[in-house]
Amino acid sequence: MSDDQDKDSKTEAPSEKKMSDAIEKGNTPFSREVTMFASVLAIYIFIIFFLPQGFATLAESLKDIFEQPEAWRLDNATDVVALVSHLFWQASALLIPFFALLIVFGLGSSVLQNLPTPVLDRIAPKMNRISPVSGFMRIYGIQGMVEFAKSLFKILIVSVIIVLVLWNDYYASLEAMFSDPATILTTMSGDLNQIMIVILIATCVIAVVDFFWTRHHWHSELRMTKQEVKEEMKQSQGDPIIKARLRSIARDRARRRMITSVPRATLVIANPTHYAVALRYVREEGDAPVVVAKGQDLVALKIREIAEENGIPVFEDPPLARSMFAQVSVDTVIPPVFYKAVAELIHRIYATQPKRVT
Repeated sequence: MSDDQDKDSKTEAPSEKKMSDAIEKGNTPFSREVTMFASVLAIYIFIIFFLPQGFATLAESLKDIFEQPEAWRLDNATDVVALVSHLFWQASALLIPFFALLIVFGLGSSVLQNLPTPVLDRIAPKMNRISPVSGFMRIYGIQGMVEFAKSLFKILIVSVIIVLVLWNDYYASLEAMFSDPATILTTMSGDLNQIMIVILIATCVIAVVDFFWTRHHWHSELRMTKQEVKEEMKQSQGDPIIKARLRSIARDRARRRMITSVPRATLVIANPTHYAVALRYVREEGDAPVVVAKGQDLVALKIREIAEENGIPVFEDPPLARSMFAQVSVDTVIPPVFYKAVAELIHRIYATQPKRVT
């Protein structure tokens, strides 16, 4: 019951991180039917391109042995080993291409689905692999039912194909049994070719369906709950509460550094209570005034308070204070648009206090 509720709560699509973690652990979508189709295709290619010539070569070798038995004496163990070795190498010439094709096509179908990666966790002993309950769920679960349906479909298809082919060629097959051996091989080759073509088509259909099914099932198994999505976001981007706290601490530190710079200001431009911008202008330091502090509401009042304590002139100009607060940044020179207005204020300072040390 809890498993069903857990699956019902997994309403969110898996994230890239969860899918990559699953792949690193060896949990990848893999269709066995694609490998089966590749094996059937390899067998069909072997039958078409390699079997006729290889079988003919093997038959010719056996014909020489049976027609000239005196050439193969079996007087001692050495003669027996020589005969067996000869037959083994003749059979190997026929079977080596067969096994090579199976290996190449089998590995190719696996590599095309997923690149091979060594995962030690896959071979680590796990108790659920020997658990009867887990085994029962694997057999009678959705995946088990799908595998059973695929196996039943393949058995039925192959059986029906063989029956139909042999039914149509029933009398021809019986007549071939009493004819020349070459005729038997030709008839069997034709029947086998028909059977393999239909089996190849059937396995191809199953492989295509199973390929998309395995990926859909893998994707569904990796679905996440809303809580898992939140936890992953916290791990990847950090806890929002902690990040907000860090930003608050950073703002407080920047504000304190800014307040300590107010005594260095040359003048303060303020809206009576809402905005305050502290500027420093020393001709030897630069051609334009630099913003050393700015603030709003309580911070603005604090800037005015420190300025008055240090004898720094405070000019109340609400439009200019609002504009500069919105457009200037701390520790940067003012934009040219404010040059004229600020220059007039600085001129008033120097006019009233010509000997003021800045």
